[in-house]
Amino acid sequence: MNRTTESGAGPEQSVEPSPCGRREEILEAATKLFAEHGFSDTVTQVLVERLQIGKGTLYRYFPSKRDLFLAAVDRVMRQLRQSVDSVIANIEDPFDRIARAIHTYLVFFEKHPEFVELLVQERALFKDRKKSTYFEHQDTNVLRWRVLFGSLILEGRVREIPVERITDTINSLLYGTMFTNYFSGQKKPPEQQAKDILDVVFYGILSESERQRMGQECVGP
Repeated sequence: MNRTTESGAGPEQSVEPSPCGRREEILEAATKLFAEHGFSDTVTQVLVERLQIGKGTLYRYFPSKRDLFLAAVDRVMRQLRQSVDSVIANIEDPFDRIARAIHTYLVFFEKHPEFVELLVQERALFKDRKKSTYFEHQDTNVLRWRVLFGSLILEGRVREIPVERITDTINSLLYGTMFTNYFSGQKKPPEQQAKDILDVVFYGILSESERQRMGQECVGP
């Protein structure tokens, strides 16, 4: 609807969002609705009323509620990747890059518990999918980290173990921490949790003397 500007210069045309902008607007509102009510109890009519759009507009972007939900989960993972990338873009030291990525991951889900809720719902309700959205994105994203750890091994800065073991362990620690924070309450700030993870991963739990003793036992007489 046209309206007169404050200066009285004439009617002001309402600006229609671009297709990309409209899609993001729908997904943002849908994310909140799914997190609040759950997939099964979410009614798309409530969504179109909140956005003040027609159902035809919604179905033009997302043919079904399932499509809408899975697109919302995919958006969560894209935003996580973008958040991490923006933080580590100008960091040259690889260990600093790893540390900042871990910290950003934890902060991301601390700020957006509704995102964790969507991940929980997908795992519970869409068991027909061979792999959840979270792990689809993880599989796509993990290669660059394996390359990074591989280069650190070649430089002698990381001991020679399969890079898959390194990334799988770190990913499992982050995944478990994210869900533990959500279900049990976050007892530590992300900064401290990131430091704890890095300390155990980078330095282990054994003292230097104990590592040497165990190394001698493994070598044998």
